[in-house]
Amino acid sequence: MAKFSPLVAGLDIGTSSIKIVVAQKKSSGEGLDTIYAGQRPSRGVRRGVVVDAEAVSRCIGEAVKDAELAVGRELAGAYISVNGSHIFCTQSRGLVSVSRADNNISAEDVDRVLQAARTISLSTNKEIIDVYPREFAVDGESGVKDAIGMKGVRLEAEVLIVAGFSPYLRNSDQAVLRGGLEVFNRAPAVIAAAASALSDRQKELGAAVLDIGAGTTGLAVYEEGDLLHLAVLPIGSSNITNDIAIGAKTDVETAERLKIEKGICVFKGADKKIRIGAGQGDEGTKGHAPNGGQFRERDGEVFSQRLISRIIQERTAEIFDLANKELKKIGRDKKLPAGIVLTGGGVKLAQIDEVAKKIFQLTVSVGVPRDFENIDQDPALAAACGLAAMGWKEQEDDAGGSPRFPMGGGGWDKVKKFFKIFIP
Repeated sequence: MAKFSPLVAGLDIGTSSIKIVVAQKKSSGEGLDTIYAGQRPSRGVRRGVVVDAEAVSRCIGEAVKDAELAVGRELAGAYISVNGSHIFCTQSRGLVSVSRADNNISAEDVDRVLQAARTISLSTNKEIIDVYPREFAVDGESGVKDAIGMKGVRLEAEVLIVAGFSPYLRNSDQAVLRGGLEVFNRAPAVIAAAASALSDRQKELGAAVLDIGAGTTGLAVYEEGDLLHLAVLPIGSSNITNDIAIGAKTDVETAERLKIEKGICVFKGADKKIRIGAGQGDEGTKGHAPNGGQFRERDGEVFSQRLISRIIQERTAEIFDLANKELKKIGRDKKLPAGIVLTGGGVKLAQIDEVAKKIFQLTVSVGVPRDFENIDQDPALAAACGLAAMGWKEQEDDAGGSPRFPMGGGGWDKVKKFFKIFIP
């Protein structure tokens, strides 16, 4: 059981940046009050996976120091994100007999059936990250969302299990511990983003969160309030940067500036020149580029807005196409009433929702942290805020003695403190 604290920290370990949000319960009303939100550049993370724990730990340590100076106290631990295309989901079922003589289903029975559902065959280098209940069945009657208090002899559970590659998960744990924090719990980044960007009504109606980071794009689909599907695609906004660098024949740093400062997903009208150069304005001098795309001048580089926009549009369309294929696998393409919610730093491109609407043929919106005060409405902070919100709910459940699901994954809370043993 995690020690209760008036503060809770969410740590989002991304490919390009480490984000940390420290929050506390608002004195009145629902939601959380943000005490600190900040980020540091990330090193040692490739496509969402920690490949150099030592480098990542230094970045985390810097981010933690910033947070502790801002809040005026030490942070004991954090709820962290895990990411990467090694993460996958699978369905499972559990079955137990009700233990009480009066046939009343208790919280212990629910916990036992969820543990039974966790008993699946995984290779030795895979492990369960979390278990998300979808529905229960009592004596064969399915569709039960909350079985506690009902009477029955047999209890079944249908769950969605999210698992990943153990060495990658262990790298994340070790990086956080070396960075000076205990790992209170972990969750896939896209699940955390959904926790802060989706409302309960959207989850009930049917919605998907598409979390576009620098190295990966996570997809989480919800229906009837429960997680229906999860996938992590090995493509992100850094691919857009690389495409710009190749297509515009420039360096990666300039390509990143073009994407962030001048990036437009849908360009209309006559072409115009945009300049990237120190101390220079946006407009270039008149002239024509030999290749029809790029202009170069002594005082900076000047590019075709149409060319840059076409590159951005084609790559974002590719990301959305891959996500739509995942929806087709589960029969939910064009069938999500609450539509698609975009989160992550990669969705800040102008008119990205127009490209998404064309691909998904659904309503599309950009999601920002909900129920958080004193924080920028930034889609890049959705995962870190979601981790803080999930962590606070877990701490409240622990304090009240109620079962901890879906956040927790059973035995993980019993072993999390022992990771320090394995750190040299």
